[in-house]
Amino acid sequence: MTIIAGIIFLIVWLYILWALRRSDLPAWRFIWGSCGLFVLMMIFVRPYCTQPLAQVVAAIAGAFGKITGMFSAYYKYGVVFVDSRAGAISLLIDFECSGILEIMAYLSLLAFFQAYSRYERIAVGVIGTVYIILANAIRITVIGVIIYYKGMSAYYMAHTFVGRIVFYGLSIMLYFIVFTKAQIVRQKVGGFTYGTNK
Repeated sequence: MTIIAGIIFLIVWLYILWALRRSDLPAWRFIWGSCGLFVLMMIFVRPYCTQPLAQVVAAIAGAFGKITGMFSAYYKYGVVFVDSRAGAISLLIDFECSGILEIMAYLSLLAFFQAYSRYERIAVGVIGTVYIILANAIRITVIGVIIYYKGMSAYYMAHTFVGRIVFYGLSIMLYFIVFTKAQIVRQKVGGFTYGTNK
């Protein structure tokens, strides 16, 4: 049922996208295109990429844990096991923690961001995806380190506040460089440009 609804949405999305392009409405095309692509990725990509991403994040975070001896990762299951002095806890890297939502949102926005050429968008998309995966692994690592030193009672604070602040701080840096800075550098004001104007 979801696949059929997804195919119907895809057809409607493509038609409206085509109409917006013909009408020369770039802002609406960006909004409709980005939101629609995100929904399509939720339907068709998310079910297949969530667990592999969780495994990659667990493996990267687990490498740090193995080197320091603070925690270990069972990356096949997307689990990080922290054995602190106060007790042991298993961190399951699930849908929310895998980074799939953030990657899909980033790629959806980038796909319709016209400041870059098509090839630049592909390169920036790949680099940004790797960056988000690493940022998420850093977040899981920070959570594991806090639990290792502070015990299980620090889990809520580490996961809900510190981990998210670290991850979203790194994400804001990515969005600033990829979207805001690129838009400012490439804009043209009258006869003056800040950089290469596409």
